[in-house]
Amino acid sequence: MSSQTPSQTVGPFFSHALTPGATGHAPIAGRQLADERTPGTLIRIEGRVLDGVGHAVTDALVEIWQARHDGAYPDGSDAFRGFGRASTDADGRFWFQTVKPGAPPENGAPHVNAAVFARGMLNHAFTRIYFSDEQEENSRDLVLASVDPVRRKSLVASLRDPAGPPVYDFEICLQGVHETVFFDA
Repeated sequence: MSSQTPSQTVGPFFSHALTPGATGHAPIAGRQLADERTPGTLIRIEGRVLDGVGHAVTDALVEIWQARHDGAYPDGSDAFRGFGRASTDADGRFWFQTVKPGAPPENGAPHVNAAVFARGMLNHAFTRIYFSDEQEENSRDLVLASVDPVRRKSLVASLRDPAGPPVYDFEICLQGVHETVFFDA
């Protein structure tokens, strides 16, 4: 009886297919999921992808998908698709412009789902981005509650600029002491 094909490392990533906007082609999914016309509060999520010793991962790919401002996932009936993709730059930085998702109907906290692809990884890693200014909702979220309290902070983006359009900082550490909590798919 034959066995399952063994895993291979993720990548290499071909920018013309995964992030064509970086090479001047029409993007499939990009960094900008929303603009001023999109219902909800426009926000920016900025972050870095770091390796186990804190060095920038300069060739990672971060994908996000999320609910709309009302907590429902997009169904294709409006312009907001809720899916974005960004590659990291020379400093390991990425960003997305989107709307702040609403709380899901099952009494969870507003969050953005994320997948990270990077060199040397056998599988992409799944995580969530919660928001620091949603403490009450975060305290009721069953997924967040299932994480060791010491490690929960690795899932919470910090609000940096509450005065202007909100900017949230979120660092993704692939391994090591400050490793981000990742979930099984």
